[in-house]
Amino acid sequence: MSVLSDLSQTLASTVETAGPGIVRVEARPRVPASGIVWSADGVIVTAHHVVEEEETIPIGLADGRTVNAKLAGRDPTTDVAVLRAEATGLTPRGWADLNSVKVGHLVLALGRPGKTVMATLGVVSALGEAWRTPAGGRLERYLQTDVVMYPGFSGGPLVDASGQFIGLNTSALLRGVSMTVPAASLRSIVETLLTKGRISRGYFGVGAQPARLPEGLAKQLKQETGLLIVSVEPNGPADKAGLLLGDVIVGLGNDAVRHLDDLLAALGSDRVGTLMSARIVRGGQVQQVPVTIGERA
Repeated sequence: MSVLSDLSQTLASTVETAGPGIVRVEARPRVPASGIVWSADGVIVTAHHVVEEEETIPIGLADGRTVNAKLAGRDPTTDVAVLRAEATGLTPRGWADLNSVKVGHLVLALGRPGKTVMATLGVVSALGEAWRTPAGGRLERYLQTDVVMYPGFSGGPLVDASGQFIGLNTSALLRGVSMTVPAASLRSIVETLLTKGRISRGYFGVGAQPARLPEGLAKQLKQETGLLIVSVEPNGPADKAGLLLGDVIVGLGNDAVRHLDDLLAALGSDRVGTLMSARIVRGGQVQQVPVTIGERA
């Protein structure tokens, strides 16, 4: 019984220690979410999908005060948004080294959708290598937990047993899956958003829909579908490369393209301005076409 009692007390102390670094974000009517204090001078990090308002966003602080904030930048591809609150002297928490986190470790998901901190306990259920989100954002690691994301928890932190923040929790990157944007990825995203207000995204310049490949090509390419080009934007990257209506995109760079999500995932910010080889099917033959990836406005 003493082991359970000690664990219970440790978890409660962790929540109490982490509490000052968590805020309430009222960027949607009647649906508050959570945020993380990034710096003492009022920078708040939260989830992109919980931010509908861009100006005069009420932020509930740990000491009970409510201050206003404005949107400084957002990245839908990683579900991260940065706010600037009219506050100083806030209390940011330390960030954990992800190399110390292992599958099976106990973790807490914390949120402040109301006036007080709420917590839910779980374990790290999956930890993988670098991962590109379905929307094309890139994270340094794939981090999944089994914590229950109660309403208002998105934008709050995942916390290790020592009270350090592991990353930002979100329920929007994969449907039905609790994901965490790791600290190192979060740091890079936040710095870019504070400087530029947005994250660059690759631009290909086509409208496309999935199409089934003929049986022979499907066996040759080891994939059943590709993307049929149904429109080409004038002077876009695909148009300049000579892609045509009716071409079927089956690959981009080293990645197979079977569905629209595959194409979006291959157009991350690191691909802007690079020359990539698009594999297409034209007239029943597979061809390689070099395309310089543009930047989406």
